[in-house]
Order: sequence, then structure tokens, then C-alpha cells
Amino acid sequence: MDGKLDELLDELVIANHVLANENVVDSFGHISVRNPNNPKHFFISCSRSPEIVCRDDIMEFDLEGNSVDGSTLTPYGERFIHGALLEARPEVHSVVHNHSLSVIPFGVTGAQLQPIIHTGAGIGREIPIWDIYDKFGDTDLLVRNMDQGRDLAKCLGNNSVVLMRGHGCSVTGPDIKGATVTAVYLQISAALQLQSMPLGDVRYLTPGESEKCTEMFYSGLAMDRVWENLTSRITK
Repeated sequence: MDGKLDELLDELVIANHVLANENVVDSFGHISVRNPNNPKHFFISCSRSPEIVCRDDIMEFDLEGNSVDGSTLTPYGERFIHGALLEARPEVHSVVHNHSLSVIPFGVTGAQLQPIIHTGAGIGREIPIWDIYDKFGDTDLLVRNMDQGRDLAKCLGNNSVVLMRGHGCSVTGPDIKGATVTAVYLQISAALQLQSMPLGDVRYLTPGESEKCTEMFYSGLAMDRVWENLTSRITK
């Protein structure tokens, strides 16, 4: 394995631990990364809680969720989320799926999740809600095949985040850091909105503010600062 790919997979393990430490994921949830040497493949852990994922847990799949590395480990049942979103969006290189409790209310009510804080602008102004029931009827709400995954990807469109009714959300990013940080601040933004709404009319970020704040927050300097902070918490 080449050095850069080795570093990428180490970063994928770290991202699992960051997401767990920030309570974005618990026993469930996962993050993937596209294989830079083969864009039609991606890496993701075997079926294991993110907090305890290690390097030996990483598996490789094609975009239809088929194992391609001969691993005998048990895969995540919802790996099709990652395959379908990476298939639909070539510019996306990492996907986070989680069940953040702060996000759930916005997927089951008429309240629209919107950017409320400058560091949360990257969640986007358009956050669609996917309801698996609409096309697939009564299910366990899990994305268990490519038909369901592709329907989710269609709902996501060109947005960064898609809510999943009664289930959670999926978050996309240009790389592991971007997807991880967006998932972290999605949870923060959702929690702040829930706190603010009972107090009165909320003044959300304007479209122009959202654009400028996103550009600032995802700049190299800011992203490195955030990532350094998030990773330092898991090493203490």
C-alpha cells in the first residue's frame, strides 16, 4: 500500500473516533472515503461502533456495496448509503451517516433546519428530507440496498446534507475532514436552533452570509485549526 493511501486510511480511523467523541455517532453511524486510486471504490469500517474502529477493521467496496478486498469481516448493512452518494456525486470523497438526536426533530416536523451560526453555514441553506416510506412503504428505515440508496442520493441532489425521516442524516464532503466537520457542526447548529426557536422569531444567516461564512470556515487555515482541536480531544 502506498504511503498516501496509508495516511488516508489512518485519517479515516481518526475520523471515526472524532465523530464518536463529539457524540455525533454512538454505537451506530459510519464514515467512508473514496479510494483516490480508484474512484469507483470506497473504504469504510466493518460493522463496528465508530469509537472502537481500528485500522484492521477497514474494508474496501465498489460503489454498489460489493466487497472487493476478500475480507471476511461483517460489513455495515447501510454501506449502500455511501456507495450511492459517491456514485451520484463525483466531487464528493467522503460521506458520514449518523443519527444525531439534535437533527432528528427537523426530519419529522415542519420546522426547517437552517444555518443559524457562522460556523454552521456549511450545512447549506437547502436541506432536503428523505422519507423512505414514500417509495418503499413500511421498512425498518435502514438503507439496505442500492435502490434505496439511489433514491436517497436523488433527494440529496447537489446539497451537502440530507435528513432521513425518523432515522438521521447523511453528510457529504470533499474529503474526510470536510465531511467530519460538517457533521459535527450540523449537530451544533441543529441544537442551537432548537434552543432558539422557543424564544421567538429566529434570525437565520442570509444567503450572502452563508456563502461567505462557508468560504471562511472551510479555508485551509480554519479547517486545520478545527481538525487539530477535534483530534487533540481524542488523544487526551
